[in-house]
Amino acid sequence: MAKIRMGMVGGGEGAFIGQVHRYAAALDGEIELVCGAFSSDPEKSRRSGEALHLPAERVYASYQQMMQHEATLPAGERMQFVAIVTPNHMHFPVAAAALHAGFHVMSDKPATFDLQQALQLRELVRDTGLLYGLTHTYTGYPLVKEARDRVLAGELGAVRKVVVEYPQGWLASREDEADNKQAAWRLDPQQAGISCCMGDIGVHAANLAEYITGQKISRVCADLGAVVAGRTLDDDGSILLRFDNGARGVLMASQISVGEENALRIRVYGERGGLEWSQQEPNTLWLKWHDQPTQMLRTGLPYLGVVATANTRTPNGHPEGYLEAFANLYMAFAGQVRAFELGVDADERSADCPGIDDAVRGMAFIELAVAASNSDVKWHAFPQH
Repeated sequence: MAKIRMGMVGGGEGAFIGQVHRYAAALDGEIELVCGAFSSDPEKSRRSGEALHLPAERVYASYQQMMQHEATLPAGERMQFVAIVTPNHMHFPVAAAALHAGFHVMSDKPATFDLQQALQLRELVRDTGLLYGLTHTYTGYPLVKEARDRVLAGELGAVRKVVVEYPQGWLASREDEADNKQAAWRLDPQQAGISCCMGDIGVHAANLAEYITGQKISRVCADLGAVVAGRTLDDDGSILLRFDNGARGVLMASQISVGEENALRIRVYGERGGLEWSQQEPNTLWLKWHDQPTQMLRTGLPYLGVVATANTRTPNGHPEGYLEAFANLYMAFAGQVRAFELGVDADERSADCPGIDDAVRGMAFIELAVAASNSDVKWHAFPQH
């Protein structure tokens, strides 16, 4: 079968995450980049497309031009979905334009600039019947999927406690912002929205906690702040969590934790056992018990479940890392697009990709965390949308 055809908005020269999306999409040979509007600057977009060896006529000066022209191409040539890799404030207008033009959407997170846009986007996805995917990357790791399967199978018993943390140190001082394109837009309320740290990485931690446990966050008590003087948006935060089954949790996200890289880590404790997984040691999942030795599970071995195995590419002992996890989401989304074209339901692996409901919950979490932090009230209920 022909490759799934992808367009891209954003991700031009100097953009880190755009290249990550392209690597991930291409990894399994299922997806081909066929067009793009890579920058709001037409000349930068042209140069970026040229560097990617795209035909000049498929490199666009704006996303509006791309949607309009691609929709006029023969069905077997036009893009089938668009990857959105812009700063946050452009996610919604690009996604809305794509859906109106008849194209599926794969977006970087958070889905939109604010919750109201996320709710509008959900209505648009439902009205068009088109596909929407969101790159909550860490759900793509094989052992994260194994952890989820074991929790949902009841191996740990009822979940009682969740501790999830995501410390980074790359914004530990004002000097770290200098001439840093990635820092500039994340710290700008006009581009990032109401949060830097929680919007950038805290939402990943919240999503991971819900994905692995199968429980939804029901209430929060938050303390966010800008540790580095002169910043408008938060660069650090701690949140107490309550889940809908009564479990308690703690979420810490920080971009001023000196010396840390991407130290995402989660621990889940149930009635009978616990588990632990770290993004910087992604091939290892620890299971802990009262009445037997701690077990170390490793990626790529035959005792893992069907889902983890289906999302593993390399033999055991060869790390399954960030790009592979990212690629698992693209592989799943490509499967959804193929199923859509055939008019059939997506299989279990393809269905396992964050979607529009995750998008809405993510934006609701960000806004709730900020509101709770600004309030003297201790507990704030997670809104139902």
